[in-house]
Amino acid sequence: MASTLDLTPRTSARGVGSNADTTAPVYDYTAAGSALLRATRPDYFGWLDHVRAAAGCTRPIRLSGSLYTVEPATGRVLDQQHTDALPDAAIYKACGNRRSRVCPSCARTYQQDAYQLLRAGLVGGKGVPESVAQHPAVFATFTAPSFGPVHNRVVKRHTCTNRKRCDCRPEPCHPRRATDPAAGLCPHGHPAVCWARHEPGDPVLGRPLCLDCYDHDHQVVWNLFSGELWHRTKQAAERWLAKLARRRGIPRVEVVTASGKTRKVAPVRLSPGKVAELQARGAVHFHAIARLDGVDGQDPDAVVPPPVGFTVDDLVDALRHAAAQIAFRTPPHPDRPEGWPIAWGDPDKGVDLRPITTGGHGEVTDGMVAGYLAKYATKSTEATGHTSTRLTAETVGDYADPDGDHTARLIDACWRIGRPTSTPVPLSQRPRDHRPTPGFVQPWQCPDCGTHTRYPACPTCTAVRQAALDAQPANPTNASPYARLRRWAHMLGYGGHFLTKGRRYSITFQLLRDTRVAYRRHEHHQDQGDEHNSSELRAVDHLDDDTTLIVGTLTFAGVGWHTSGDALLANTAAALARERHTIGREELAHELATPAGTTPAAA
Repeated sequence: MASTLDLTPRTSARGVGSNADTTAPVYDYTAAGSALLRATRPDYFGWLDHVRAAAGCTRPIRLSGSLYTVEPATGRVLDQQHTDALPDAAIYKACGNRRSRVCPSCARTYQQDAYQLLRAGLVGGKGVPESVAQHPAVFATFTAPSFGPVHNRVVKRHTCTNRKRCDCRPEPCHPRRATDPAAGLCPHGHPAVCWARHEPGDPVLGRPLCLDCYDHDHQVVWNLFSGELWHRTKQAAERWLAKLARRRGIPRVEVVTASGKTRKVAPVRLSPGKVAELQARGAVHFHAIARLDGVDGQDPDAVVPPPVGFTVDDLVDALRHAAAQIAFRTPPHPDRPEGWPIAWGDPDKGVDLRPITTGGHGEVTDGMVAGYLAKYATKSTEATGHTSTRLTAETVGDYADPDGDHTARLIDACWRIGRPTSTPVPLSQRPRDHRPTPGFVQPWQCPDCGTHTRYPACPTCTAVRQAALDAQPANPTNASPYARLRRWAHMLGYGGHFLTKGRRYSITFQLLRDTRVAYRRHEHHQDQGDEHNSSELRAVDHLDDDTTLIVGTLTFAGVGWHTSGDALLANTAAALARERHTIGREELAHELATPAGTTPAAA
């Protein structure tokens, strides 16, 4: 007797088997399906508004905890809400990473802030006096010396209009005449010449002609000490300007220090801002803005013009002299007892100095320089083809190889040179205590604190000394400076920040972020209308009788979106918002450029 039941259930009822529930299709195994499920929920628009603060972030930070509405006058808690009642039971916060490879949205915000910060130091605004536009300023580029021949692309005469899409005919990479002793093969049997005319995106650019001839150890050590080289160069330039002021008869300025003492300083000083960039070969070089300022004895922090007679030529001479003069040797290392020499590259090619003009006219303008430096502030080691997080003893083997490619040898050099050079005496070699009771002595009283003890050292005083040691910095001055190479092996030895500036050069990132927060808070209140006029949510520094504070006790709950669909929806919404913002700016710029009395269409 054959069964009449269907093998699979159907949507229409026919027989006993067809009465079973139909299995719902599973859509959430793909990003599009997961996004569809999220979009069909009734709270979808509330979720979009909830994640708007971190909508464009690739890996937002999730926070969980409680939010308390507090009345400042009495401290009374008016309301309490836990993040479990919010969408996804968490509050999303943008990661704020500056690297475009990690998070394009946060990197774009960082780049825009960097542009405003750098340009304000050239033309003023945002708290910087507009008189800085009249100060002499120079756009300087300092590059590393040669550690061995690498493939490069040199164009002696550009005919293109856009350097980003340069298609000009380059010169041969490394040509050599047949009579040149350097022609032929290197000591390791590799060709020492290259007649290729490399294209801009050629992957061999920056790679050594011979990996064994290239000095990888010297390069990573140079990256490590490049910040100290820049610091000494800045000091040498300021000393040159101080001597120039003394020769011109300009007296020194008396200023009052924070301790109340009076000291005399030079009447002119540098206010720099620089960006570090890693070249394709893995060596760091600096793009810097050097602005010349004066000194006000009544207000040392004020930004004032330099003394009369100082021009941009004086600033160029000071920087060129400092770059050619400054050189030093690193401390001894077991692999190189005499240390490594640290200096800039060829004075004719390694240092490029160009005056900056304001007002949008000239070869190098303020907007051009600020945009150029802000672009490199969001980059890291992408030019070398290597991207990784901080390396450990377990992960360094995946990237370091003494016989590998160029980047692998640089990482191996960082790990090898940064190894501990001194170890404690092994237990087997330590002198033994042959006393009857090892570790103890006759009872004695500590002369410092009066503690009675049998231990060789007073436990009370030892604890106090240990607490003092714990309060000292992690890297004491007597520690080996090469130990930092292991910490920054993923950055090929460079451990400095990629955007630094002088204290008086311009504003800070924190000021720009606080201004953005205040604007968004004010914009939010405008959208609410008069609904919250009686009890506004304000920052702590704007307290009044009607202020209501929101106090949060939040803890870290995780990183990233819950699903790939959420990431797709959030990033799509943020991309559309950025596109509308860009179109709005372009339309506004078009309207401002339209002559008065005409329509945009007629213009």
